[in-house]
Amino acid sequence: MISFPRFLDALRTELSNRRVWQTRVVVAVFGALSGLTVVALTWLGEQSISLFQQGWAAYYWLPLVWTPLLTVLVVWLTQRFAPGAAGSGIQQVVAALHSHTPLASRSHFISMKLTISKMLLTAGGLLGGLSLGREGPSVQIGAGVMHSARHFLPRNSTVSDHGLLIAGGAAGIAAAFNTPLGGIMFAIEELSRRPEQRNNGLIMAAIVISGLMGISFFGNFSYFGMIHVGAISMSLLGPGLLVAICAGVLGGLFSRLLVMSLSGLSNDRFSRWRAIYPLRFAAGCGLVVAVVGLATNGDTFGSGYEPTRALLSGEGDTSPLYVLLKFVVTWITAWSGVPGGIFAPSLSIGGALGADIANLTGHLDAPALIALGMAGFLAAVTQAPLTSFIIVMEMVDGHGLVLTLMAGALLASGLSRLISAPLYESLAELQLQRLSKSAAAAAPVAAKSEKTDAETPHAPTPLPPG
Repeated sequence: MISFPRFLDALRTELSNRRVWQTRVVVAVFGALSGLTVVALTWLGEQSISLFQQGWAAYYWLPLVWTPLLTVLVVWLTQRFAPGAAGSGIQQVVAALHSHTPLASRSHFISMKLTISKMLLTAGGLLGGLSLGREGPSVQIGAGVMHSARHFLPRNSTVSDHGLLIAGGAAGIAAAFNTPLGGIMFAIEELSRRPEQRNNGLIMAAIVISGLMGISFFGNFSYFGMIHVGAISMSLLGPGLLVAICAGVLGGLFSRLLVMSLSGLSNDRFSRWRAIYPLRFAAGCGLVVAVVGLATNGDTFGSGYEPTRALLSGEGDTSPLYVLLKFVVTWITAWSGVPGGIFAPSLSIGGALGADIANLTGHLDAPALIALGMAGFLAAVTQAPLTSFIIVMEMVDGHGLVLTLMAGALLASGLSRLISAPLYESLAELQLQRLSKSAAAAAPVAAKSEKTDAETPHAPTPLPPG
């Protein structure tokens, strides 16, 4: 027999459960704090890019000196004080979520120290004009803040450490892109590995609250503006298919390059140089970024937001070599070892690819192909097609392209899987291998110390007076 709850009894039970309400308040507050921290990173990043542009405008040659020097400084600071902050940050969160990672070892990947370090080091990379994004770092930053909430949760809370990490990482994406729905999909597709976590309404609420922090400070705007597309017709099929295929192949190659170069799987001269002389290698990478940036009149400097926004609005035009050059400097930036993400540069590369194919085919609806290129290339690099198309849809306010973006992202991601291993899972595996090697190296030292302590005679502990 079906029994319906009595409203007053159910309300009384709900309000009297102090433990449940404490959990909800803590998760909501730290969700807001995660969003505010990412807002602070956004502000730092924009100020850093602005200062770099001002310096370059005053002294045209400045990047040739400034960019290599700052690259070396950021890499040295990372290796010396915060090795866990290197790279994008998403792989650290994935590694922290792994079932083989002990709770005591998660501080190697996620902590408040790493959160602060990641913010400053990412801003330092943007101050040097390097081709990196702040969205990947936002994942590690948000996870670090959210994971601190465990100290304030009641005992036997229904929210696990894994749940906090997932909420914080996804909250970082939601706040960085101003896309709460994209953050939720990122949690489901990229971070979550447990079905019960995928249906946790409290975790989803924390992600949305974090996204609202970005909207509260920067307004409910789309990062790349609003695109105006015509009626979708069969004329888009050929060019759109070409964009998705090219984005899938290029994105797969980009992902494979990153995995091979960052893991040291390639035994070429540059990889050996990077292993032996990491600071000299970083200086060389910074010089390459500076030379390419000057050759493109500054188009390849920074994350790539401005060129992509100009393309979508029809007010800008990139060089025919922009896709190749931005591809190269983004790879070189990541290879140098500086903390920074690849989401924003990937969107820039994909957008320029769509614009090039629109010019090649003479298709009139260029904004649709640009958006399709953005979703396709990002999906190919991350192999997270649903997250990619939702992020692009929300960022360009392209709700009329939902099915087109979804189909393009799925095709591009499928092609990428034929070329490259999953990027973040592969890099997370490297993080876990380094953790295992570190633990194995520390074990003999600890055993020797214990043996020495056991063999050394100790004076008896004095009794307290009286």
